[in-house]
Amino acid sequence: MRQIQVIGIGAGDPEHLTLQAIRAMNRCDVFLHMDKGAEKDALAALRRQMLVDHMTHPYAWVEVPDPARDRTGPEYEGAVADWHAARAALYDECLAAHEGVLGILVWGDPALYDSTLRVIALMTTPVEVSVVPGITAPQTLAAAHAVTWNRIGGPVHVTTGRRLRAEGMTSSDVLVMLDSACAFQSLDPDVEIYWGAYLGTPDEILLSGTVGSVGAQIEKARTEAREEHGWIMDTYLLRQP
Repeated sequence: MRQIQVIGIGAGDPEHLTLQAIRAMNRCDVFLHMDKGAEKDALAALRRQMLVDHMTHPYAWVEVPDPARDRTGPEYEGAVADWHAARAALYDECLAAHEGVLGILVWGDPALYDSTLRVIALMTTPVEVSVVPGITAPQTLAAAHAVTWNRIGGPVHVTTGRRLRAEGMTSSDVLVMLDSACAFQSLDPDVEIYWGAYLGTPDEILLSGTVGSVGAQIEKARTEAREEHGWIMDTYLLRQP
């Protein structure tokens, strides 16, 4: 049975790479990277530099275009399912074309808002999967702002911008990821927000305050950063007073 190593590489800082991740990388013979276009070349370059810095034996780097995802239709889950199936077919093709252990380097952690494990489950090739956890953007965010996710004995809810817009705050402390439209702007202006973009990288941006005092500033900074870099990855913690 073919083997796949799914390796969390952290939120952006090369020093987020754990010793466990380095050992897993060195068990791999080929690394598959889904190319998301020129605007995200910096993310591919960081992955490749990690391999240059830590690999102790020859390996292959296979880069294939990420299948297009339909973002215009009303069926969100159906579009995502089609996208995952197309990715799974590419995983199968990569295994058929290359011998040895396949490595997939995952931004953050494979368990948090990442599709790699779901895609592997759709493959037709029988595979044995090993997973190495990684430091996530929410962890990096909390460290950068020197705050905790939750208050004493309290819960924290992790959600997306899309669901925040639909449901509002369902807990007194909410971590939000994948928000392309600044959904926090619809909340009570007294809600506290701890926001960060490009976490762990030299381009890191941090802002905090209440939604009413810094919400517009965050939206402006986000727009300008996306225009400058061509992409943005950000996350934030919301806290009811």
